[in-house]
Amino acid sequence: MKTSSGEETIDWIIENRALLAMLLSMLALLILIMRAKMHPFPALLMAGIAAALGAGLAPAEAIAAVAKGMGGTLGGIAAVIGLGAMFGVLVEHGGGVTALAHYVTRGSGSKLTRWMLGLVGIIIAIPVFFDVAFIILFPLIMAFSRRFSMVPLAFALPLLAGLAGAHAFIPPTPGPIAVAQQLQVDLGWVMLFGLIACIPAALVGGPIYTSIALRKGWLAAGHPLPLAGSKPVQQDFDPHIAKIALGLVLMPLVLIITGAVAGPLGLAEGALRSILETAGMPVIALLIACGMAFLAMRPSDADSRAALRQAIEKSLEPVGVVLLVTGAGGAFKQVLVDTGAGQSLANATLMLGIAPIVCGFLIALLLRIAQGSATAAMITAASLTFPIASAAALTQPQLALVAVAIAGGATACSHVNDSGFWLINRYFGLTTTETLKSWSVSSTLTGITGFITALLLYPFV
Repeated sequence: MKTSSGEETIDWIIENRALLAMLLSMLALLILIMRAKMHPFPALLMAGIAAALGAGLAPAEAIAAVAKGMGGTLGGIAAVIGLGAMFGVLVEHGGGVTALAHYVTRGSGSKLTRWMLGLVGIIIAIPVFFDVAFIILFPLIMAFSRRFSMVPLAFALPLLAGLAGAHAFIPPTPGPIAVAQQLQVDLGWVMLFGLIACIPAALVGGPIYTSIALRKGWLAAGHPLPLAGSKPVQQDFDPHIAKIALGLVLMPLVLIITGAVAGPLGLAEGALRSILETAGMPVIALLIACGMAFLAMRPSDADSRAALRQAIEKSLEPVGVVLLVTGAGGAFKQVLVDTGAGQSLANATLMLGIAPIVCGFLIALLLRIAQGSATAAMITAASLTFPIASAAALTQPQLALVAVAIAGGATACSHVNDSGFWLINRYFGLTTTETLKSWSVSSTLTGITGFITALLLYPFV
């Protein structure tokens, strides 16, 4: 009997070799990132190659799978991420970010200002990265704090919730673009449902939580970084520039969403539909937006134009890192496909009755807690969720909601291993505990609310 049992165990291990190799490689991935503090790019590559070799692929086949996964992933999104970064610089360099923030919040009382700052965060984070937008708008937060004699976090949290929500839920930021590519879902659907989920998520994690925290006395005053000068909130901005900036930010969203829904909404085949679908291609939409932003925000003198070129070049530096991590995530996904480990994981998950949307959220949440980076958590979670979603034969709208759920999991639980956590901690002069009680709670509410919104929409699409 012992021999028979042992043989059955060996047979089971051989039969599930690919799945076991994947699970062990995932454990190794977490150890490399959490304990060894290795960058996600080499860690993902090492985990992918180890999973391939452990599943029985020859070394040449393992490298081929990695190369195929990286090439296939980056071929579809490299230009989009690069153009998205350039678009953000064009809007920001022309003064559009601060002008738009001033314009939206003009003449508001303290409570309305908090609500409007949540909206500002959503709008501005679409073209501008989270940390860049926060640093640009930090003086505005401090100006509101002085004007209303309230702690800076009263205005920071609504803005930060909007920034974090849009950064995770709404393309063309790198995370949702990469997730859409991994799940093979049209970017227009991700934009549409990401926007729908982001609004309640940012409001719950921002102004609603802030109002409760203010009443309970949970928000610390801190010791914010000193700023030179104390200009009134409603001065030094051009309403005309603000309106232009708003139009520019909304342009690629409208083009891509319109192109995605033109067919499903029943628009007949013809020239109009062809034009809308072409203009709605992410690369084309962002090229149009960049061209319009350059024309609208172009500097008038040679020195400013040179500064703009330098800013654009600098904006592409972090894009390179994002692309490498994204490509490594695509390589890991390809290994799961080629070894059959992804299919085994999908079958086991579906047998347990766990819906892909819940699975995606939980994986992203665990990865976010484990290694801190929201973008890396989204990319890795999408790689693991793809075979599950594929086996469930989901529609494009359902896949888009799975992408939103992954974004929700990757947004929640910002804590001490997240660079954004320390950025907020240092700028507002908070203790670690104070940052956990304010920003960590806010980010968690933002992520969970976004997931719940996607979950409520899921049965209807």
